[in-house]
Amino acid sequence: MQLNADVRGHGYPLLCLHGHPGNAACMRVFTEKLSQRYTTISPDLRGYGHSRMATPFTMTDHLADLNDLLDRFDIQQCLVLGWSLGGILAMELALQQPQRVAGLMLLGTAARPRGNHPPISWQDNALTAIASLINKAVPGWQWNIDTFGQRSLYRYLIQQHTPQAYQRLADEAFPAFLQTSRHAQQALNQALRAGYDRLPELEKIAVPSLVLCGECDRHITARASQETAQHLPHSSFKQYPQTAHLFPWEIPKVVLADLEHWLQTHF
Repeated sequence: MQLNADVRGHGYPLLCLHGHPGNAACMRVFTEKLSQRYTTISPDLRGYGHSRMATPFTMTDHLADLNDLLDRFDIQQCLVLGWSLGGILAMELALQQPQRVAGLMLLGTAARPRGNHPPISWQDNALTAIASLINKAVPGWQWNIDTFGQRSLYRYLIQQHTPQAYQRLADEAFPAFLQTSRHAQQALNQALRAGYDRLPELEKIAVPSLVLCGECDRHITARASQETAQHLPHSSFKQYPQTAHLFPWEIPKVVLADLEHWLQTHF
């Protein structure tokens, strides 16, 4: 299928891949700055955002879509930035099409993803719904953050409950959640149930890689991200304290500074 994509800036191409649930808008935290030096291409993956899909698919379909996307823009080689599921797809692209990937930036992800998320109760879901609806109506309202946000499932996604992070939740996460299809959820669940593990193959990735993670990530643990970095031959690793899976929205300036420094050092 032809993916919907947000293209910004001019320069060397940088493919930006969102997580689950997510869409191209969720990558604005990166593209708003990086598009000043690069051409950033942020697609809505199949079954997400405006890349509608009415029939079931598998994770391998994402790779075919991404190759078609690069062909459409006549991109022979690019940098790839992937967050969560997007990081897994970035590694898969580097393994399957090594000639197309010049470098990897992997955030909150792992080649053998493992989480330690506690069981979810009905109270968790109820508080998350309330917090989300209020936050969408009044983004970053401190009363809502203190009363509902920090008691909801957001407590596992972020550690620094700032108005700025909740603004991102309202503007980007909430619409992305509503636009994520059940087929996308099914494809991800199928891959996880199969015991996804690409650690043994990572030694084949010869390009420079940067792995970043949040210390308190419950969805993909920091230990799993570090394990991935240790298996990548030419990688750098950094863990941010007091942050979780959505750490780019918690400390965006710090993360962007680290990304830009790594890019300037290696490219």
